[in-house]
Amino acid sequence: MAAIYSGIYAKLRSGRTGWEDKVKLARFAWASQQCVLPNKEQVLLDWVSHTLVSFYNKKLELEDEVVEKLWAYLDNVIHSRRLQNLLKSGKTIGLSFSIAQVINERLSEACSPKTQQNIGTVLSCSSGILSTPSLSIIYTAKCELLVDLLSKLSKLASQQLSSDDAVGPQVFSVLQLTFAQYLLIQRQQTNPNRVFGQVTNHLLQPCLLLRHLLTVRSWTQADDNHVRQHLSKEIRNQVESLLQAGLFQPELFSSYKEELLPEQELQEKKKRALKSLLLPVNTVQTKLGSGFCEPALHGAVVAGSVSLLYKLFLDSYCKAENHLVCFHMLSRLFGCLRLSGLQQGVREDTLSAADWSTELLALEQLLNLVLSNDIYNVASDRIRHKDIQFGFYRELAQMLLSHSQASIPAWFRCLKLLMSLNHLIVEPDLDDLVASAWIDAKVSEPRTKKPQEALINTMFQTYSKLRQFPRLFEEVLTVICQPAADELRLPVFSADLTVKLRECLLELPPNQILDILCLFVEKCQTLIIPAVEGSGDMALKLLSVSLVLHAFLFNMRSLDDVTPSPVVLRTQSLLAKMQKGIIQPLLELLQSPRREEEKSDLWLRKASDSALLLLYTWVEVDTLFGVSCSKYMSPAAEVAGAVATSAARYGHISAFLPGVEEQCWKRVMKLANCFASTSKYCLELLTLQKMKMILMQTEADLQALQHAAAFILESGRSSMSRGESEPWDGDISAISDLTYPTAHWHLVISNLTILLPYISLKDVEYIANVLLETSVLAKAQEAATDQESSISIGKISLGLMHSSFFPEMKILHCAFLTSLIHQFARVLPSAARDSVDLPLQQLSAGSIPWHEEILAPCRPVDPLEEPSENKLLKDELSLSWKTLEKVAQCVVLLAKNSCPVTLKESQVERFLGLLEIASLLKLDSLLPSDSSRCFLVLLSLLANTRARVSCNELLLLKFFSTCFHLLRCLQAGRNANSVFKVFHASDVLETVMSSQLTASKFFSGVLTAPVWSQYLQEVRAFLEDFLQMIIERRQSVRLNLEKFMSFLVSCNPDAAAAKTNSWKDWNPAAGQLLLMAFTTLCHVVTIYLQQLPEKKLQSAEVLSALLEPVVLQMVRTVEHGLQNNTQNQPLPVAFIPSVTTLLKADLSHAAKKGWQKEPSGFLEQPRIKLYQKFYSQILRELPCAGGNLQFLQSALQFLTVFCSVPELYPGKETAVTVVFAIRKLLTGPAVTTQVIQSMEMELTEVLVQLLGNCSAEEFYTIMRLVLQGLEMKNVWQQKAKEVLSAVTLTKLLLACPLSGDKEKAFWFASPQIITALAMQTKEACQDHSLISTVVVPILETVATLLRQGEGVLLNPHHVALAFSILLTVPLDHLKTEDYRGVFLGVHEVLFSIVQCHPKVLLKAAPSFLNSFHRLVVSVMHEGRQKGDGGNTDEFEVILNCAHLVERMYTHIAAEMEDFTVFSAFIVAQYVTELQKVTLHPAVKRHLTEGIYHILDLCIERDIKFLNVSLPAGVREVFKGLYDDYNHYHKAKKHGEEKYTA
Repeated sequence: MAAIYSGIYAKLRSGRTGWEDKVKLARFAWASQQCVLPNKEQVLLDWVSHTLVSFYNKKLELEDEVVEKLWAYLDNVIHSRRLQNLLKSGKTIGLSFSIAQVINERLSEACSPKTQQNIGTVLSCSSGILSTPSLSIIYTAKCELLVDLLSKLSKLASQQLSSDDAVGPQVFSVLQLTFAQYLLIQRQQTNPNRVFGQVTNHLLQPCLLLRHLLTVRSWTQADDNHVRQHLSKEIRNQVESLLQAGLFQPELFSSYKEELLPEQELQEKKKRALKSLLLPVNTVQTKLGSGFCEPALHGAVVAGSVSLLYKLFLDSYCKAENHLVCFHMLSRLFGCLRLSGLQQGVREDTLSAADWSTELLALEQLLNLVLSNDIYNVASDRIRHKDIQFGFYRELAQMLLSHSQASIPAWFRCLKLLMSLNHLIVEPDLDDLVASAWIDAKVSEPRTKKPQEALINTMFQTYSKLRQFPRLFEEVLTVICQPAADELRLPVFSADLTVKLRECLLELPPNQILDILCLFVEKCQTLIIPAVEGSGDMALKLLSVSLVLHAFLFNMRSLDDVTPSPVVLRTQSLLAKMQKGIIQPLLELLQSPRREEEKSDLWLRKASDSALLLLYTWVEVDTLFGVSCSKYMSPAAEVAGAVATSAARYGHISAFLPGVEEQCWKRVMKLANCFASTSKYCLELLTLQKMKMILMQTEADLQALQHAAAFILESGRSSMSRGESEPWDGDISAISDLTYPTAHWHLVISNLTILLPYISLKDVEYIANVLLETSVLAKAQEAATDQESSISIGKISLGLMHSSFFPEMKILHCAFLTSLIHQFARVLPSAARDSVDLPLQQLSAGSIPWHEEILAPCRPVDPLEEPSENKLLKDELSLSWKTLEKVAQCVVLLAKNSCPVTLKESQVERFLGLLEIASLLKLDSLLPSDSSRCFLVLLSLLANTRARVSCNELLLLKFFSTCFHLLRCLQAGRNANSVFKVFHASDVLETVMSSQLTASKFFSGVLTAPVWSQYLQEVRAFLEDFLQMIIERRQSVRLNLEKFMSFLVSCNPDAAAAKTNSWKDWNPAAGQLLLMAFTTLCHVVTIYLQQLPEKKLQSAEVLSALLEPVVLQMVRTVEHGLQNNTQNQPLPVAFIPSVTTLLKADLSHAAKKGWQKEPSGFLEQPRIKLYQKFYSQILRELPCAGGNLQFLQSALQFLTVFCSVPELYPGKETAVTVVFAIRKLLTGPAVTTQVIQSMEMELTEVLVQLLGNCSAEEFYTIMRLVLQGLEMKNVWQQKAKEVLSAVTLTKLLLACPLSGDKEKAFWFASPQIITALAMQTKEACQDHSLISTVVVPILETVATLLRQGEGVLLNPHHVALAFSILLTVPLDHLKTEDYRGVFLGVHEVLFSIVQCHPKVLLKAAPSFLNSFHRLVVSVMHEGRQKGDGGNTDEFEVILNCAHLVERMYTHIAAEMEDFTVFSAFIVAQYVTELQKVTLHPAVKRHLTEGIYHILDLCIERDIKFLNVSLPAGVREVFKGLYDDYNHYHKAKKHGEEKYTA
């Protein structure tokens, strides 16, 4: 031994031994059991540490390669299992402080951009040291080293984030570990000044830079996912914790206060003492001001840091008595921003647009913090502090308004916050605010428009509450009347602003609204109207004023019978002034003959817009007031007699406004029609208003209504036909040449119920054509549209299509269908399009009165004209049905003669687009003739068209699938049977199947694609529904089914031919189609037979006789399919449901014949062999199926039917064979927990049949299989799938009804199962990747086991084992999905114990409370308020978890009386955790509601105990909670109890 020791030690120390050999020798010495050294591990660690330290201190010269090997050796030793085991056993092994210095120096070198070193090994060493407590003492005992390490790592991480390279995980995982260690040390330090110095001198700048870069980095897929999603957030939170604890400790507040609140009359002595004090604010300001990063980044980093520092300051010190200190801190931190320089006269152009955005964002965050923490108290500031805060905010407002930044959203938000603090801050500059932020602001981007509207809304709300709305609009009027900043101002009110204005107007006194209106009317009458002619500027002002008048009159509260008379009289006077002083002068101005020459002038266009907008507004408001208020007398009342007669005359202005001549009005209309703008739109609105007025009369003038409806449609026809339009926001002032078509179409579609009865059939067809064209375009562009709030023509059309009103407009519905069929016909190739005999051309023929079925019932029948007129109507009706019969024959004949139209791929795509539009129609509500027409169109597309060979197969399959889907929709309709008026049922089935069998030759290459399965599913569903209809109609059932079966048989070569080469040209796609048809026929008939009552034996015999040949044909087709299927090739998915149906049919027939035991009693031996062969094939393929859900579900459904007859098992196979195959399937690599969930129902059904029919011995074998899977060796050998399969089988067994010996055997093994699950959980929790795959399924299984074991699991110890599982499961640092699964699992286990094992619960109360408290703590941690707002989906998960916690609290309080003893303990646990976090309000609401129920259990003694025993900070939290409980919950509860019997 001595020789070995001296030899190794001597060689390591010897200068003769080469360094390569020394490293090899050291590795051997560490790993070998034969090398025995006293304290060997410490000696080797000291040797390698000393060598590295000597090299970096220049005492040794080594090659770079040797140095890297030494670092690698040190890393291997630190991370070795041997070292970890020795440390666990209690052996003392340590490192020297000098190695920590060396690590820090190497990281410092790596921070330099000049050196490019690989420091991965050094980082790994530092990670190992920090994560091993006995080694990390070299950092924790000497805090300076840890601070230095943290600083270097932060710089290194910042360097990586600043580069364009992908971000790796190593630096960030070590950084996160270092932060965690430092935060622990920081909390233990007793000298706050020392901590402050450490943070400001070494950590503040690198941490702020790091946080900024983490926040602003644009993450890519190349970056490490763990860093992107988890570590970046965690490190940002750690930075905040470090700064909070380092800079703003409670002990430092006196220093902050002394510095921020210097007394005015300090003595010299006191001043000198102040210099010796710590100056924290000055220190922080200095650090922020010095250049600690690139100049380009510096401003952005400071701007982002200022708001963070202020937030942390407020979190630490914000109390009512400290608000002035908090304000002074705000002003000092604001001084760090570049914005503060503008107040000292720095030129504006020093800040770029990006700089402005950053600075304003920082200012917004500061002001938000002031507002949310209630720092500014107006009264206190004025009385006690001489308006010091007001002065600061006032200067801010002046600076913002003198440097307008209307393109930046944060500028508007800052002004809004200042307005929210105190409206007097901006009141002196109200005119500048209105001008720069509203009237003259050029804002078009939605992201800027939203905050602008929020600011204006705040102005509305503020001045509305102050009852100073007229004051605000005086300024608005002043700004409008100033010389315009630009030739074309934006509209005063957007659509969203109008909504906000309406809310305010409804709250305002009517006299204030009338004051504003009178002001505008007077200004318009005296200043604008006289000067508008020839002046574009005045015309623009006139339009702005008109828009304000329109907005106010349309959105104010209407007059009614309770409105005071003075208000009514004042309103009458206002409208009379508008009429005489504005509208009439404008109309007279517009009707001048010379206007024809001035059409291109801007002033004329705007004057026309203003005149007609005001006229429409006046008419609408006047009519409304006349209807709703009996005291109101319209200014037009004096010519009331003329109105009644003139209203009928087309276009007469006297119907609306007295005193205007008809000729004058015609000239105005002619002029307005020249401009596709507001004036033309207002003309349409006026015409629509005229229609409403006529309809309100006792005798409506039909001719006038028809003229008016035609005028509205004609008005926009030319604009619509151009096909050029833009989205419209609904604002009447925003109508231009390109938005007018949208506004016109919106008006037409919105008022279709009024227009439709009075327009001609030609106009109905026009509307239908436009509706179709625009819908097709909108569908094509649906993905590209991004303006959710705007209205487009396509959106309007699709909106009508989706509405429930469209099917009610039967005449339009019918015309739309005709137009749609015409479009189908137009897609056909030109040669086919010219042929009038083809079905599509006949179905859209204009000469056929398709609408007659709708119009006929509406026409009055005159007995005198019945012989002639009535006969004509009947002839027209019969003509449409005769046409449909003719088309039906044509479709069938073309299909039989195989004369299809060949389509290109582009034509198939266009057909698909039209079919998508057809799917929007409510096909189940069509009239009989339209339903038949639609059926014929779809059948014609299926039967009479073929695609070119070059056409994409997947596209063609989608086309066919869509056709079948729509046919099914028609079959679900109330008039589905109308198709039998024109078709024999068997003809439809033959036509469909022959066309699809012919087309199937295209699909041989896509039989494994999901689209093929979907296509087969659609065809099967169509056939099933159609066959069901045939049977339910009970007309020629046997004849139709026999004909269809004969057709299918004729398509299928017989058994004799199958042995020859007749099958060689038979493609597999056709085989699957044919098999599917046989299967569907067999299934429908079998189901019908099972449902037939015993009385109807004749029908049963008929259908049974029909079923037998179908079954025989199916057998032949399946056998042939299996023969063609090679040994290694998987079964086609389509075969499995067919064989399942076949077996069901056989068993159903066998049962009716009285067969019970022997399958050979009814089933032929070849048939049994077929099923057994199929069963064996499925068992072979089941484990290899992976994630193919469709195959798995079909295969398991077959096994369910097969296993229901144990006699069918081949040879010596039993239920165990099937379970073994299922277990093998569950262990497959592609079978995830999601796949298992998807097929859980099918697996359960199989096991129900297996366990119901197996023997007790077989069940014991199955239980042994399950227990083998739960053995610990599986998880040690990393066979997680074995464990998952056993856990899943256990859960499935619990879902099966067991009885007798099987039930006893299972529950006898249950303690062993629970113990195994507990041990598996303990091992699996060490690997986070097994959380979702093993831990969550175990929790679900344990919960089920405990629920099923109620009254069976009698030993409390076995139930209590569940708590060991719950206390092992991790609840932190999980992905959102994993967290959700674990939380729900733990909650369900707890709830199962609470509900089913209450006696055990009382004995194990501490374990229960600890388990439940872990849930509460995790919800609090995950549900805390986060600076970045967090992810919405993640938050939903946390909110659901918080709701479950509330439910558990409520259940404990309501059901578990014996738990009253623990109520004070539960509350103490809750408030202790609550003190550590700031919860999101929604999460807090759930948790608070829950804990209130626990407080209901607390008696007075418990409350006193809590007040005495809780620590100081926690006690404050408890007092707040208890006060809220008394104020809200207890009062409400007592109020409810008062009325409870």
